[in-house]
Amino acid sequence: MSNKYVDIESISDLHNFYAYAKPKHPLITLIDLKQIDMNNRPKDGMLYRLGFYSIFFKTGKGILKYGKSNYDFDEGSLMFTAPYQVISPHVDLSLEEGWGLFFHPDILNRKELGSRISEYSFFQYDSNEALHISDEEKELIKVCVENIKREYSQNIDKHTLQLILSNIELLLNYCNRFYDRQFFTRAKISNDIVQRFEKSLKEYFAQDTLIKAGLPDVKYFAAKLNLSANYLSDLLNKYTGKTTQEHIHLKLVDKAKSLLWGSEMSISEIAYELGFEHPSHFTKLFKSKIGQTPKAFRNLN
Repeated sequence: MSNKYVDIESISDLHNFYAYAKPKHPLITLIDLKQIDMNNRPKDGMLYRLGFYSIFFKTGKGILKYGKSNYDFDEGSLMFTAPYQVISPHVDLSLEEGWGLFFHPDILNRKELGSRISEYSFFQYDSNEALHISDEEKELIKVCVENIKREYSQNIDKHTLQLILSNIELLLNYCNRFYDRQFFTRAKISNDIVQRFEKSLKEYFAQDTLIKAGLPDVKYFAAKLNLSANYLSDLLNKYTGKTTQEHIHLKLVDKAKSLLWGSEMSISEIAYELGFEHPSHFTKLFKSKIGQTPKAFRNLN
């Protein structure tokens, strides 16, 4: 049986769904999750798709299924979702405090933040990669959220939109900082992930040939580590200065070098051996990393 989804397209639809007061702004809202009647909370096992960005803050105990993972809320956790990601909350949420900030992509139209929203990669993280914040960080977030609510709740003037967006951006920049802190304060977990990734990468390229296996992508290694692709790349970038894709390409080039200098295979044969469908793609990648074509590099020997 195929899954059934409840699509909530607009801020107005969201308020109707929660039987919440009429929204004060058509494109952005802040909802106090503790004020939602239990009878109007999401039903256990149902799948929901929101047509807008969301930031959830929760303290207390409860479960939220997001993607393939179950996330157990602890104190001071922030979770982010991009439009149309699937969320399946359980009904046993026991909140001490909780709110949701929701803003429609249309509010970003023709604005600088709209062109840069994809840079905030935590909107693509899985729920088990949520941001855990301290009391001090919580207060900084709270100021941003209250400023946003104050702006959309009062009479709208020519400054309202820019002030809303400025506070959203400030909030997201704080979250970037706090995620950077979390990568390093959880050093043991992060180092373990880096080591497991390097082991998987080494094992993959230790195969005699990649003709059948093909070139691995970021999602392949993320799935092996039970992480989202964005979280893995961000973590690796913080610890090694290189993204997952860059690590894959460097390992690929290392294997290519050994084949160029240690075998009589043609350039095309090496390309196919490494999993490329077209030798020209191999040549382009190799040159971008080494500064020379495979042929020129071989002739150096």
